Amino acid sequence: MAGEQLLSIDVGTQSTRALIFDPQGNLLAKAQVQHPEYQSPQPGWTEMEAPVFWGALCQACQELWTKPGVDKSAIKGVTITTQRANLVNLDKVGKPLRPVINWSDQRRTPGLKPVGGMWGALFKVAGMTETVGYLQSEAEANWIKTYQREIWDKTDKFLLLSGYLTYLLTGEMVDSVGAQVAYMPFDYKKQTWASKGDWKWQAIPVTPSMLTRLVPPAGKMGEITAQAAAETGIPEGLPVIAAGADKACEVLGSGTLAPNICCLSYGTAATINTTHEKYIEVVPLIPPYPSAVPGAYSLEIQLYRGYWMVSWFKREFGHNEQRLATERGVATETLFDDLVNSVPPGSLGLTLQPYWGPGLKNPGPEAKGAVIGFGAAHTRAHFYRAILEGLAYALREGAEQTTKRSKVPITEVRVAGGGSQSRAAMQLTADIFGLPTSRPHVYEASGLGAAMDLAVGLGLHSNFPTAVKEMTRLLDTFEPKAENHKIYEELYQRVYLKMYSRLGPLYREIRDITGYPSND
Repeated sequence: MAGEQLLSIDVGTQSTRALIFDPQGNLLAKAQVQHPEYQSPQPGWTEMEAPVFWGALCQACQELWTKPGVDKSAIKGVTITTQRANLVNLDKVGKPLRPVINWSDQRRTPGLKPVGGMWGALFKVAGMTETVGYLQSEAEANWIKTYQREIWDKTDKFLLLSGYLTYLLTGEMVDSVGAQVAYMPFDYKKQTWASKGDWKWQAIPVTPSMLTRLVPPAGKMGEITAQAAAETGIPEGLPVIAAGADKACEVLGSGTLAPNICCLSYGTAATINTTHEKYIEVVPLIPPYPSAVPGAYSLEIQLYRGYWMVSWFKREFGHNEQRLATERGVATETLFDDLVNSVPPGSLGLTLQPYWGPGLKNPGPEAKGAVIGFGAAHTRAHFYRAILEGLAYALREGAEQTTKRSKVPITEVRVAGGGSQSRAAMQLTADIFGLPTSRPHVYEASGLGAAMDLAVGLGLHSNFPTAVKEMTRLLDTFEPKAENHKIYEELYQRVYLKMYSRLGPLYREIRDITGYPSND
């Protein structure tokens, strides 16, 4: 195993990273290419031309070969993980027909025919008709067919960004089972395309011929073609091994295989995930996603706007810290941590409910964000800390929902994503959860998880427990402080958990009066 290297490509929302790991999980080299600004033809729309992602991938790989210690001859295989729910329309010769609609896009399709027949009756009895209607309206396929019918009629393949990039690397119309997180006719329990009678074929206008072949994580999807080798510099003929979607790989890269350990992702969208071998819907009708481990499930609850709120605060109110960081030559996170630590735990009662994006069920599609408890003593430091605390409260609530449904108590917390770089955020997370909270040894946890799929797929590690043992470890652990946990426990139980039930009726009134969020 000595000298062997693993090429992991991570295509995120903001950038593409080409990463070289060794079989011990050490990050040997990294090249990162920032994506241009997403296009926004109308307010709330977010899209990008598909070739932009391929160009970023090629550029990142070409830059990687210039890094010290990178030996092309030592690279044994390639894997790719991407942001989720980015779908690509390809014509019969494999060319994109329109820009990729990003996962953060807010366009919806009102007035669709509801799912009928037996499924419609069952949803009505279960009180899930509105949820299913919301899923239909959110599906990109429905919007494109409704408003760009000429493009839909020319669409030969409708596939995820991961499948599109795999096609450019291998020439094969194939994708990973672990990447299937989107409004598509996918059976999340069986982890394959839905059977003929499944309600999803009614809800989404996709046909079986438009779908790609699926390979489980760690399975071989193809080999690097001569054309891909010329554009990326990756040696021709190298095997391309299936990984999971970026969140699933992040969970694996944090070493979170046991169901009693949860992984919080402090990224643009904040999530809480646990890995289970049993299919469990934490929220009815909302399935667990495929894990980066074959046959396993990633139980997830997502906060749509997550650490986007942190970025928003820094952009709108953090100019002073960013300026001082530049002047002093220190990391910006250090000064924002100082801001958090300048006010007490609990932010003097300033409590934030982080529903800046609507949900499906608790919170429902009418949900909005809220901040209560303002007083004359509060400053922007209190507000910033309240954002971090509100996100942790919401994720703790998700942890409790997961425990209730799975019957497996969560005893440890791992944190990955950009927010994990903040020691203040790590400590208040430990204090709110009342559990030891750790972060993985590398920031590139998603890329590492993909590299672990690659290592198992190539036989460098015999199985995933071995890969976790050999390739993951903890950077540090934050123990909860008893005095802080006591304050948070009371605010969480007596204030935060009651906010949604008290404010929900007002959110519905707001929706009825203003039409936002849409009730279609």
